[in-house]
Amino acid sequence: MTGNTSATISNFWNNIPDFPCEKEITDCLLNNKSCKIERIVSYGQFSPADFWFDQSMNEWIILLEGYSEIEFNDINEPFILNKGDFLFIPAHQKHRIIKTSIEKRTVWLTVFFSDYGQ
Repeated sequence: MTGNTSATISNFWNNIPDFPCEKEITDCLLNNKSCKIERIVSYGQFSPADFWFDQSMNEWIILLEGYSEIEFNDINEPFILNKGDFLFIPAHQKHRIIKTSIEKRTVWLTVFFSDYGQ
């Protein structure tokens, strides 16, 4: 193969601090104008009671380790996520994290994206 390539390799599980850790860690794995992928590691953190995420992009989440509860402003019951559970959150759907594991770390993979073709 000839020419330049921008392909890189890394390991998703590298550089994650051991449990417990005082603050949540967010690492951007990819970011371009149509997609952003993040690794988020929570250690019992949650959103403030008066705070709602209101993102301009769609969000797809998979929980790779741990436990979480996500609350939506227009749904009565929280969504409970365990290892392997994934969730789609449409753009501007107000939500917040009300609980993450306090016994072990919670590891998320999040993909933010705009609607196809826009």
